[in-house]
Order: sequence, then structure tokens, then C-alpha cells
Amino acid sequence: MIRVLVVDDEALIRTGFQRILDSADDIEVVAAVTGGQAVRAVRESRPDVVLLDIRMPDVDGLTVLTSLHQLPNPPVVAMLTTFGMDEYVATALRCGAAGFLVKDTDPEQLPYLVRSLSNGGAVLSSTITRTVVDGYLDNGHQEEPAARAVARLTDRERAVLVLIGEGLSNADIGQRMHLSTGTVKDHVSAILGKLEVSSRVQAALLAERAGLLRPPEPREDG
Repeated sequence: MIRVLVVDDEALIRTGFQRILDSADDIEVVAAVTGGQAVRAVRESRPDVVLLDIRMPDVDGLTVLTSLHQLPNPPVVAMLTTFGMDEYVATALRCGAAGFLVKDTDPEQLPYLVRSLSNGGAVLSSTITRTVVDGYLDNGHQEEPAARAVARLTDRERAVLVLIGEGLSNADIGQRMHLSTGTVKDHVSAILGKLEVSSRVQAALLAERAGLLRPPEPREDG
């Protein structure tokens, strides 16, 4: 079972996420709490994944994120927001957030995204705008153009980077490319080193900036 903790100041959001995730056979929401209760809840319930509101009135989501990453064996943390572009996104990613989701994410996609987070995948909501991507990379993080950084990679590493950008875990990438998980792990380490980034989600943003990722297909209404 994937153990999930939901942190949000709105009871309706907490309840909604809990019901959606608890409907999956392999996911259990161990607690749904406000920001002020988050660190204690993580210590007590030991979740694998935390879905953390980035803006809360009782305590700042970035403060909670920083506190969680100081814990022994910290959980994977993805930030939640109602905004497609949030000035705190870049800071959250630099503080170690493993993903960024808007709260109106398709309910059918939510369990899949949690599974990806649990398996080490990078999760970025399809509504993240080019402005967020560009702002994150341009704000002192990546001096040179993304295309030049990606050019350092071998063809195999670029193929792995594309799959990282799609949110796949090492095991999923291995299955897709007919490689062992250990080989994929070696490729990922090499990619992070060559791109001079510290996490898969940062590498995914760089892949987006370099034009390696296909834009999401438009959703059909009705």
C-alpha cells in the first residue's frame, strides 16, 4: 500500500482528495490535516507521499516543506495549488518538491500521479505554463540555454530524459526501453550530473525548456 498524507487548510479539499485516493486498491490516506498539524502527522503516520498545499493561512507550505525535508527518511512531497502559475513554485522546486499539481487535477489521474511519485517519478501538472518553466530556469538556476545543456547527453540519455519528463519511474523507464532498473538508475545519475540539477523534477523542467517534451493533448469537453 502507498501511504499518503494530504495537507490543506480547506476541509473540502482534504475530504475530496481522501475519497478519491482511498478508492484505489493500492493507496491509503493515513491522515488529512491542516498545515500546522503536518510535521507531527508525518512523524506519527510515516507516509510515503505527502500532498501539500503551497498556500495556507496557518503556516506557509514552503515552511512545512523545508521542515519535512529535515526529517530522517523524509517522504516524497508534491505541492498543491489552485493557481496555474504561482510565484512560490520555483522556490518549492528548489526546496526539494517532487512535483507540482493544481487542485483541479482530473480525479481519474490522481491515483496514477501518486503512484508515480511513490515510484520516484517526476510529476508536473499539465497546466504548468511555459512562464513557470522559464521563470524557474532563468532565475539564476540555469545559466546557459537548455538546449546546450541537453546537448551534453548521449542519445540514450536524452531518451531517458524524455521519459523522466513524462513522469515515469526507473522501473517504468526500464520496461519501456528494455533496460534493467540498475542501468536506468545509472543513466539518471549521469543525466542529473551533466545537466547540473539535483532532482528528477528539475531535469523534467529542463527537458520541457529544451523542447524535448510533447505538449499535452487538448482535452475534449462533453
